[in-house]
Amino acid sequence: MDSKGLMMKGISMIFPGVKALDGIDFSAKKGEVHALIGANGAGKSTLMKILSGVYVKTSGEIFINGQKLDIQNPMDAKKNGIVIVYQEVDTALIPYLTVAENIMMDYLITEQKSLFIDWRKIQGEAKEAMNKLGLDIDVNRLVSNLTLSEKQMVLIGRAVFHKAEYLILDEPTAPLSVEETDKLFEIIEKVKKRGVSVIFISHRLDEIFKICERITVLRDGKLVGDYDIKTETIDTIVEKMLGRKLESTFPKHDIKVGGKIFEVRHISGDGGINDVNMHVNAGEIVGISGLVGAGKTELMKLLFGASKRYEGEVAIHGNMIAPKTPAAAVRKGLALVPEERRREGIIVQESIETNATLPTLKKYCNGAFMNRSLIKKSSCETIELVGIKAPNEKVPVSKLSGGNQQKVAIGKWIISDAEVFMFDEPTKGVDIGSKAEIYKLIGGLVAKEKGVIYATCEFSEILGLTDRVYVMYNGTIAAELITKNTNEEELLRYSTGGGRDE
Repeated sequence: MDSKGLMMKGISMIFPGVKALDGIDFSAKKGEVHALIGANGAGKSTLMKILSGVYVKTSGEIFINGQKLDIQNPMDAKKNGIVIVYQEVDTALIPYLTVAENIMMDYLITEQKSLFIDWRKIQGEAKEAMNKLGLDIDVNRLVSNLTLSEKQMVLIGRAVFHKAEYLILDEPTAPLSVEETDKLFEIIEKVKKRGVSVIFISHRLDEIFKICERITVLRDGKLVGDYDIKTETIDTIVEKMLGRKLESTFPKHDIKVGGKIFEVRHISGDGGINDVNMHVNAGEIVGISGLVGAGKTELMKLLFGASKRYEGEVAIHGNMIAPKTPAAAVRKGLALVPEERRREGIIVQESIETNATLPTLKKYCNGAFMNRSLIKKSSCETIELVGIKAPNEKVPVSKLSGGNQQKVAIGKWIISDAEVFMFDEPTKGVDIGSKAEIYKLIGGLVAKEKGVIYATCEFSEILGLTDRVYVMYNGTIAAELITKNTNEEELLRYSTGGGRDE
């Protein structure tokens, strides 16, 4: 065993009824960017939660520079230079405190001895941490006023202040635009030059091949292997992840498109949505394309009654609807799988059973009584239908991987009587195998002559999955295109405000 760097040896983790990790070996050399990948449920997050002290391993050993560590909690990990930045950055920051206070939080709690806080020192050291990353963020700003990428940079700044030697980034680029991702990669290069090891968890394989030097692949809680990135291709890594070749990512749905079932006329409202016109036909997948901040999510929420409409009309099957709440939208035949699944799409502390049957709960009720056996039957059918990996329907959703949580968010609507299904970035943070399963589920909806609206920043998904696409720019529709007649260049041109005179 190389005595330099980090080594996890024979790591196993057993949850009630589930062996999440089975004798995993993992290492990270000083000053390298090392990818950790696998399908959803492979054990990536569990392994890193053990390393960062969130979970205590069932068995195995952890070494840094040949010295054995006993990590029982996050403070033990931080004392040994191990810091993790989760995908859900909002859960790690206090929004009503400043950037400086969030960066210095652990210092204020554990090391501040005086009754009087030296705010000049707090702000100065926080500013120094951000300067080391080349970031120009006012440390006196409230975190609630920052963008997602800025919040992520604050967390990395906090890691730099704590003199992190091993920085774990869990799906760091999932919520970021192309420009923000490039900025993050610049930051990673800077911390790498300072001798920090970066463990990079991502489902975006093109990014891994761009920035990482080594790659460790897990599958079903077991180690597949550790590889030099230069000797692999995206195809070989996908095959190692899934244990098989991925035949076709985007399913071909040869469905005869029917008549108009959903129409939006001159709608404006909260979130900067201005004069949007669109329609969806039965058996059709309509894409909503655009860059981060174009208004895709805001439009989905507006149509679903989750934000205020100022003007315009919405119709289903020619009947005008004006839902002022999501509950009203559901009654009118709309379903929405939101982008922020943990905050808006599921109740994480409740079971799969509760989440899967919540939108259709009325079906299982007879007056004040609920038919428990019917609820169980329906939730089990949903688990099988959408391929959720779980021992049973009683498992809390919080215990599932990100991809399986997303399947719960989708599955609860699949069994509903909705006419129009809206998907907002449904494959964000989802592995390539689960993506193919989600695409297949969407294909099943249009086969039933439902209408589907698919909003995403991923041009490859727009081109591979949809029939027509509306490109959004600055809160309105910049172009309506037939998918088979367009390409990435045209989508990007309209997404950035170009092509308007054509």
